[in-house]
Amino acid sequence: MAEGDFHADKHVRLGVFCHTSQRMLASIDFSDIIRGPVQSCFVGYSIDAQRQGQGLMQEFIPPCIAYMFNQFNIHRIMATYTNKNHRSAALLDRLGFEKEGYAKSYLHMNGVWEDHVLSAMVNPHH
Repeated sequence: MAEGDFHADKHVRLGVFCHTSQRMLASIDFSDIIRGPVQSCFVGYSIDAQRQGQGLMQEFIPPCIAYMFNQFNIHRIMATYTNKNHRSAALLDRLGFEKEGYAKSYLHMNGVWEDHVLSAMVNPHH
């Protein structure tokens, strides 16, 4: 992400850092911000491999979503995941994202076009 994307209101990258080591633990990215009547974006996230499976993203993501809803006036946050990614499916479900559809050959990943489940969360204050 270029710094200009943040200032152009197109991308917001938030990091979670360890208090003691200042090492980055996780990244939560809000990309493809669309304004006008849509007011939406996509969320993507990653966590340090040593921290996976500990339920930390369920703790880290909600304040980031609240930040986007409240400070950026986003109406709709969308997320996609492959059928094979059971952890993301479970996490997004616990966070309140609703499944909205299925996109065949949605993203080119590791040399293969992958199908994805489409999900979204709508700002409860809009």
